[in-house]
Amino acid sequence: MTGQDAPLRIGNASGFYGDRFDAVREMLTGGPLDVLTGDYLAELTMLILGRSRLKDPTRGYATTFLRQLEEGLGLAHERGVRIVANAGGLNPAGLADAVRELAAKVGVPVRVAHVEGDSLPVPEGFLTANAYLGGAGIAACLTAGADIVVTGRVTDAALVTGPAAAHFGWGPGDLDALAGAVVAGHVLECGTQATGGNYSFFRGHDLRRPGFPVAEIHADGSSVITKHDGTGGVVDLGTVTAQLLYETGGARYAGPDVTARLDTVRLDQDGPDRVRISGAHGEAPPPTLKAGLNRLGGWRNEVVFVLTGLDVEAKAQLVREQFTDALARSGAEPDEVRWELSRTDRADAATEESASALLRLVVRDRDQEAVGRAVSGAAIELALGSYPGFHVTAPPGKGAPYGVFEARYVPADEVPHIAVLPDGRRLSLAPPATTRPLQDVAEPPLPAPLPDPGPTRSAPLGRIAGARSGDKGGDANVGVWAVDDDAWRWLAHELTVERFRELLPETAALTVVRHLLPNLRALNFTVHGLLGEGVAAQHRFDPQAKAVGEWLRSRHLPIPVSLLETAHAPEANA
Repeated sequence: MTGQDAPLRIGNASGFYGDRFDAVREMLTGGPLDVLTGDYLAELTMLILGRSRLKDPTRGYATTFLRQLEEGLGLAHERGVRIVANAGGLNPAGLADAVRELAAKVGVPVRVAHVEGDSLPVPEGFLTANAYLGGAGIAACLTAGADIVVTGRVTDAALVTGPAAAHFGWGPGDLDALAGAVVAGHVLECGTQATGGNYSFFRGHDLRRPGFPVAEIHADGSSVITKHDGTGGVVDLGTVTAQLLYETGGARYAGPDVTARLDTVRLDQDGPDRVRISGAHGEAPPPTLKAGLNRLGGWRNEVVFVLTGLDVEAKAQLVREQFTDALARSGAEPDEVRWELSRTDRADAATEESASALLRLVVRDRDQEAVGRAVSGAAIELALGSYPGFHVTAPPGKGAPYGVFEARYVPADEVPHIAVLPDGRRLSLAPPATTRPLQDVAEPPLPAPLPDPGPTRSAPLGRIAGARSGDKGGDANVGVWAVDDDAWRWLAHELTVERFRELLPETAALTVVRHLLPNLRALNFTVHGLLGEGVAAQHRFDPQAKAVGEWLRSRHLPIPVSLLETAHAPEANA
């Protein structure tokens, strides 16, 4: 195949700011590629970059990307690979200039372009405000001959839709093709999560060093997800399903370029470490763009008390009472005081650590003084006069700031989308002429229940289902998929919202919404408010809900014995 008949090979070398540093080199030298992408931005990252820009207005971008390019520029140039990354963060123009300076220093002739316009007026009290742009600006830069394109805040999938649209000549009306690229982009965006990382059925795979994923995009938008030969990890129906469910909601996955219908997507194993994605249907995008705003929410402090041996509950009660009294005497009354006792201890334990439980105290307030010396002093002063064996995991500090993320929606036609081409020309991109307000799809019919499920046995849900969970602002998303058709017929009827709340009591008082995705044999749950004010606020023990899915899989419920005996999934420990 040649030209536009051949697939466009797009690889990913970063799923977050801080991902494996040498992935750029590995991807450029490990196999054939046309485009290498890097996703460096997340809700928390924008806050980090905002604080960085306060200290130095010339920064505000992911400096790791520049260090990776010190070697990567030459390798990409030798192999004819173009690089597209959102590492520009809050200052894509500044990063583009820094890439040009680096290229001149290392003697590699590259054409650099960038995309801007996502930066919105920052409301009073906030650090950052950015709209999520689509892939049109990236496509314009590549069409103009750019070798390197850096962006600010674009959707994660735009790193794939932009190169694909440029390569195949798609326009705004090629909705099905764009939807296919969005789906492929969503699978690639988190790097090794598509190749066995954070995978429920990790046992039996070589995951010491999973390779980063590659998508072979075809002209109709279909794709094959794979990885370079000889790299670790695995690409199969389960790893791709898990990533498709990650941080999504219902059947409509909306973005600036297109709304992709996840309920139309089909997955097929296309050989070892190859999964074909097809059937994605696209609809016009919504008339609004999502915007992310970050602000400092206040100050927090944390103390973890270690409770060893006998009488753990009584020890915890004593230190809570002492600490509350000490705070009252100091006159400090933080806005929020939270205690959590984790019973990590074991009876008759062979080591001191396994005999110990952890009592975690978290305090928050808008005033640093209310969570600083008063809290640390109260904790330290208990050292010789509290429960037997008193100690803490680390000395309490003076408190640290925490952030708050807010999502808002702004009219797409009010947000500039500007491609700054390699020759310096500024090209303004118009928003899609046709839009469609986002609405939930009609609930699809449930599969027929198992005709005769037979006797049941109490067992972990994870014996017959995988899960992947994550965060979207203050909400958590939990995707659950069945390992085979019979398990799906049972799961779709059994794992209702009510049963979900019963299995995860932390969600009992919250709004939980369930979505069915029959083509994927999957359910997707959105738990509103589980994460409070978002990851930067550190509201709970698992602030990004990364392990909520595994908690769900560990919960026991009556499961038909026939399913437990025939499920095509690796054995899970009870």
